[in-house]
Amino acid sequence: MKKKAKKRPLAKARKRAARPDYTAPARLEKIFTALDTLFPAAECALRHENAFQLLVATILSAQCTDERVNKVTPELFQNHPTPQDLAALDQKVLEQEIRSTGFFRNKAKSIQGACRAILERFGGKVPATLDELVELPGVARKTANVVLGVAFGRAEGIVVDTHVLRVSRRLELTRETDPAKVERDLMALVPRKKWIDFSHQVIHHGRRVCRARKPLCHVCPVEKLCRSEDKTRAFPPPAGSPP
Repeated sequence: MKKKAKKRPLAKARKRAARPDYTAPARLEKIFTALDTLFPAAECALRHENAFQLLVATILSAQCTDERVNKVTPELFQNHPTPQDLAALDQKVLEQEIRSTGFFRNKAKSIQGACRAILERFGGKVPATLDELVELPGVARKTANVVLGVAFGRAEGIVVDTHVLRVSRRLELTRETDPAKVERDLMALVPRKKWIDFSHQVIHHGRRVCRARKPLCHVCPVEKLCRSEDKTRAFPPPAGSPP
């Protein structure tokens, strides 16, 4: 005789049934519209002049602020403007030139490894496909997506950094914590034509408004759509004060 399946407590069942669909198209459209309004011209904050410079800058940005990277790269690229230059540089010298970005030994090794691979396998040019980019030392999907979207205008994925991960979870666009799984969820919800802009917009939103600590919920255009436990109830700052 089969055992009867245990019934869920009525309160839990009702709570589950009443839970709104936070990935409903109408709600997603409101989020996209709000981000478009708030950040209509969001761009990559890393300063660069070409795909090679962007690749190096993005490698340097790991566990480092874009502001710090932008202080290091002008002199770095002026002294070593090509993959040949960086590949031929003594690693110890490169380590000292990028030291302030943190994890400088691993970053120097990755940069020189990527430069050598570009020279040996791609004719001295940064490859323009995801599969080829992730074969370069120090280049994972995040870095590849940055280079493809910004330098080549190719939407092959969504950049998931610490800001995108935090904002996406707060808005319940994903429940995952692994960047690859978060990207998978976002790619299923965000129209492909918006992948590049969405990445930049959410990064800007995470830096300026939806901060890790003390998020500025009172100036957030999607506050009414958010029920994150991290929400603040602070009063707006005095008129004229920066966010």
